[in-house]
Amino acid sequence: MRHLVGMQGQAPLAPYVGLWSRLRDFAPDDLSRAIEDRTLVRTTLMRGTVHLVTADDALRLRPLTEPAIIRGFCGGFRSMITAEQEAEVTRWGRELLAERPRTRVELRGLFRERWPEIDADAMAYAVSYLLPTVQPTPRGLWGVSQGAAQLALLEEWVRSPLDPEPSVDAVVLRYLAAFGPGSVNDAQAWSGLTGLREVFDRLAPELMTFASEKGQLLYDLPDAPRPAADHPASPRLLPEYDNVLLSHRDRGRIIDSAQRVPLPPGTGARSGTFLSDGYFRGTWTLEGDVVRIRPHGELGDDAPALVAEGRSLAAFLGGSDAEIASVTRNSTTSRA
Repeated sequence: MRHLVGMQGQAPLAPYVGLWSRLRDFAPDDLSRAIEDRTLVRTTLMRGTVHLVTADDALRLRPLTEPAIIRGFCGGFRSMITAEQEAEVTRWGRELLAERPRTRVELRGLFRERWPEIDADAMAYAVSYLLPTVQPTPRGLWGVSQGAAQLALLEEWVRSPLDPEPSVDAVVLRYLAAFGPGSVNDAQAWSGLTGLREVFDRLAPELMTFASEKGQLLYDLPDAPRPAADHPASPRLLPEYDNVLLSHRDRGRIIDSAQRVPLPPGTGARSGTFLSDGYFRGTWTLEGDVVRIRPHGELGDDAPALVAEGRSLAAFLGGSDAEIASVTRNSTTSRA
C-alpha cells in the first residue's frame, strides 16, 4: 500500500482484489486487521477521490492534495453555498464529527434543521470535502456488511496531527517509483495537482529521462525496473477502477481503445477489469460462483491463462469456476 501511495477505494472492497492481483498468498484478513487497527485509513486524497492509504500517508498527503479536493467541491457545489456559509457549516460539522462518526444523510438532516435556506447536500458534502475526514470501520472490512459510509475526523481517528510541512518532491518520487516512467502531465493527472513542472525540474538531476513514442519527455528513478519491450505480460484480473488504469494522463500505454474504465455501483469485489498482453481488454463479474470474463475483442493465446487466473480469483472470492463469454455473434459462452 505504501509503495503504490494508496489504492483506489471508492468501492471499499476493491483493494482486496487489487492486492490479490499483486501479491502472492495474499490473505484478506491481513488487510482487514490493518484497517481495524488504523494502520490504514480510507480518505479523500488524490484527484478528490477516496483512497486506502497508510495513516502516515493520509497525514502528509491531505495538505498537499487539498487544492484538488477543494477544486472538486467548488466545481459541484460553489453556486449552492457562499464562502461565509461554508465556514459556518464546516465549523459546526467539525463539532458534530468530534462527537461521533456520522453519515452524510445524518449530516444533511442536521444541517437542514439548522439552515433550511441552504442546500442540504452542499452542506453535507462541504464537510466530507473540506474537512480532513476518514470513512471509519466497519466500512472496508472483509466479510462484513458495509452499510452507509460514515465520516470521522482524520486527526482524531489516527490520533496524530496533519504533517505541517509535507514534501511534494518526495511524493513525486514515490509516484515515479510506483508508476514511472511518467511525464509531468501524468503525475498531475494522478494527483490532481497543478504546477508540478518546477518540481520535476528541481528533481531532474537525480532522475533518468526517456522519450515516449509520441516524443513526450518521461522521467523515472535511476534504479527502477524497466522490463524489455518484448517481456511477456501475463493476464491480470483487477478490481474496478484500479490505480494502474488511472495514473497517467496518456492512458494509451495501457488502454489502446475507446473503452472507458468502469466504476459499477456496489461495494466492490464482485466485478472489475482485466489486462491481456499488458492492455485493458475487458471486464469480469462474479455471477453466482462463476467469474465470467467478457472481452472487448478476441483474446488469442491468452485465453487459457486468463481462465486459469479467473479460477484463482473465483476461489479467492468464494466461487468455484471461471468462463469466457464469447465475443462472436453465433457462439455461446465457453467454459474452459
